[in-house]
Amino acid sequence: MTEQVSTGATQADQGPQFSLQRIYVRDLSFEAPKSPEIFRQEWAPSVELDLNTRQKPLEGDFYEVVLTLSVTVKTGGETAFIAEVQQAGIFLIAGLDAAAMSHTLGAFCPNLLFPYAREALDNLVVRGSFPALMLAPVNFDALYAQQLERMQTAGNA
Repeated sequence: MTEQVSTGATQADQGPQFSLQRIYVRDLSFEAPKSPEIFRQEWAPSVELDLNTRQKPLEGDFYEVVLTLSVTVKTGGETAFIAEVQQAGIFLIAGLDAAAMSHTLGAFCPNLLFPYAREALDNLVVRGSFPALMLAPVNFDALYAQQLERMQTAGNA
């Protein structure tokens, strides 16, 4: 029989906690409205990327963060394909002040999710018989700072 000894340490005494619990695809879609005709055209793509994040608290210190990548690729003025992935993660986050929590949910977690979302999107596009997108890395810290600046400017107006 083992004896448990309580140290009286609280969560605040332990300091900040961060743990990735699960990464998963929440939603995935692909549409190639001009197939198969689009494959017979010269491939000169223009890529539009829409990036979005959202988060919601779950029970206790658990949070879901969802990174959405929506891509529309056109060639010759016609839409070749539209692809979207919602890559999500469940994170255990505790012991952070409000500013650190906001940064963690708004920048750090999306940074962790992005490589998985990029891979899922590339795989989806290749299965549609198009060249892989190979999206460039995204600086979520810079995007987060820009969003804070926009919010402060809007608050002052």
